[in-house]
Amino acid sequence: MKYTVEKTEKYVIFQLQEEKLTSIHAPDLKSELVKLNAEGYRNIILNMIDVKYADSSGLSSILVGNRVCVNEGGLFVLTNLSEHVLKLIKISQLDNVITLLSTVEEAIDAVFLHEIESDLEDEEDNA
Repeated sequence: MKYTVEKTEKYVIFQLQEEKLTSIHAPDLKSELVKLNAEGYRNIILNMIDVKYADSSGLSSILVGNRVCVNEGGLFVLTNLSEHVLKLIKISQLDNVITLLSTVEEAIDAVFLHEIESDLEDEEDNA
């Protein structure tokens, strides 16, 4: 599986460089997302710009990424979805569960907003 990872203090941008996210690459994607979370990254942006097709295995790996981030109080964002992948996500009603944004820049903004909201909630809980 070909991909790039850009790590920052608050988030990771994981760009899958494959045209298809199927049972061939889904297990590798799952393990990479879980590994990033284990390294302490709770906010992951999955840039799907190169992905033109996904199947149920691919959606399963995306759900794993979402779950590990949400369990840590983080945010998992999908960006740059092709029409096919977006349609599959909507048919599966995963658009109600996963944050979908058009661009990586929007995703970065969403992560920072999420972090600010989390910090404010923590302050209220400790007051």
